[in-house]
Amino acid sequence: MPETSAWEKASPETGGLQPVPAPVAAETETWPPAGSHAGAPPPERLATAFTGKRRAVFWLALKTGGLTVLTLGLYRFWMKTRLRRWYWSATRPGGTPLEYVGDPYEKLLGFLIAVVILAFYIGVVNLVLMFVSFSLFQQNYLAYGLSLLGVVPLWFYARYRARRYVLGRTRWRGVRFGMDPGAWGYVWRALLHWTITLVSLGLLWPRMTFWLEKYRTDRTWFGDARLTQGGRWTMLYRATWPIFAALVLAGAGLALSELAGRSEGYTVIALAWLLAGYGYVFYRVETTRILANHKSAAGLTLTARPSALRILMITVLGYLATALVLALPLGLLGFGVALVQFAQTDLMQEFGELGALVSALPQPLLLALGVALYFAIFLLWATFTHAWVTLPTWRHYATTLTIHNPAALSKVSQRARDEFQEAEGFAEALDLGASI
Repeated sequence: MPETSAWEKASPETGGLQPVPAPVAAETETWPPAGSHAGAPPPERLATAFTGKRRAVFWLALKTGGLTVLTLGLYRFWMKTRLRRWYWSATRPGGTPLEYVGDPYEKLLGFLIAVVILAFYIGVVNLVLMFVSFSLFQQNYLAYGLSLLGVVPLWFYARYRARRYVLGRTRWRGVRFGMDPGAWGYVWRALLHWTITLVSLGLLWPRMTFWLEKYRTDRTWFGDARLTQGGRWTMLYRATWPIFAALVLAGAGLALSELAGRSEGYTVIALAWLLAGYGYVFYRVETTRILANHKSAAGLTLTARPSALRILMITVLGYLATALVLALPLGLLGFGVALVQFAQTDLMQEFGELGALVSALPQPLLLALGVALYFAIFLLWATFTHAWVTLPTWRHYATTLTIHNPAALSKVSQRARDEFQEAEGFAEALDLGASI
């Protein structure tokens, strides 16, 4: 199967280059099937295929990441656009690839707009808070705390806007996705649900997860078909059992440390921490599965079967492999820092001719080499995690998703293109966006 990272077709909507869709695997259901008549009945369900290759995304992430470093971060908007186009085109529900038609220029403009607004907001608010804090309490700790709390609403606002932008620039079968405006409504709901969750000591976390997702889903569209989040919030409690088991195990460990000895108790507590880590992953994956299975739109329904254990293994082994690969560059970076520190001291003379050679090098050159190695490590980390964490995670979620009743797609009409002045600029400015 050919790689999907070749950019060979001009996009009329973005003026950029789109990947040519690779042939669909033989086991993937397509509609209409090859060689069938136009009036052939559609299948009862559409499986989702993922055709992306690890080697292709590795070189794409390495190339775009290198350009981002060389341009001092300016190319990041083009990097994110190209990576999204790659991932979207490799994801093929029913054999038809998704399309991402976002424009890097609107991302750049949105980022600049968001930076100006945030700079003004944070600057004015911090100035007022500092004045009040010093006037009333003769210290600035209260100002710092209130300033941090003041950014929380912007965090929720940015997340909603970023999701709306990505959906508005995504198409399937030529039909656009979209999302209604409602960022500020999401902000006050998120603040309210978080307050309730904290007051309940986390017992009502599933309630918050359900209602915030329902708010987003019920404002999401595929063409003129509105998505609906069904079900009840109590159904998410089945995803919390590892966390509650970890709490019980931790309590047992504390009791055992008092009765039998600290070593036995600490062993049980360590196991509780491991179970809690798995519980966090299990909760996220399981709630995603349950919520997806209760989504519908114009007769379309979904079945998702992601495995929490599979996601955990991908994440742990992927990051571990990346860390092992980068162990040598990290060691070289530490050695370079030591050289910069001791290059101009008498200690280097103890290394003989090598020490004299290093001491003769200009310190700005050593600093430049150290900085280059520093950025190279971050670049390689992002590149390897794309290949070993992001891609297999994305592939697992995609290939475990099935669309039911695809005949309802014939009733879906196109929707108007959503315009965004600031795109996902607030998410970029607040560093909420991942690599894609």
